[in-house]
Amino acid sequence: MRAGIVIISLIAGLAMSLPVSAAEDNGPPGSRAAPADAAKDAKDPPKKEPAPPPSVTVIGARDALGILGREVRSAANENMGRIVDVIVDREGTVRAAVIDFGGFLGVGSRKIVVDWSALRFGRVANKSDSITLELTKEQVIAAPEYKQDAPVIVLGAAGRLQPWDFDK
Repeated sequence: MRAGIVIISLIAGLAMSLPVSAAEDNGPPGSRAAPADAAKDAKDPPKKEPAPPPSVTVIGARDALGILGREVRSAANENMGRIVDVIVDREGTVRAAVIDFGGFLGVGSRKIVVDWSALRFGRVANKSDSITLELTKEQVIAAPEYKQDAPVIVLGAAGRLQPWDFDK
């Protein structure tokens, strides 16, 4: 009887090591993953491909300068304030600039918003150069004050301002 049990155990062992069907045995011999390997593969996350290198653009020092804090002047060379912020729409397009206008050393000043197309950057080779605003001092004085978390009223150059579509 003992020989019969040994023979049955050998037959069962061989049967478990053979493929169940011909459709399952598509790979080369020995390529079939053991159940423990399949469980291990299910637990390990797939390896991520390395990120491609970023693109690089070189801009000359005279061609790119920051504008925050820059002085803004009218075409008549009147002081119109300083740019303190830039407003972009949902797509990231620059739409307007916030200018801190009036006052002295921050006392009595107020912020207004002007359309980006009303600004001219032709004379900004140095940090001390100003940006020109195509509006008069009277127009800027009459502009409504910018208040955060309130609708933004943008002052634009004559004939250039277009309403924003807030429903996008």
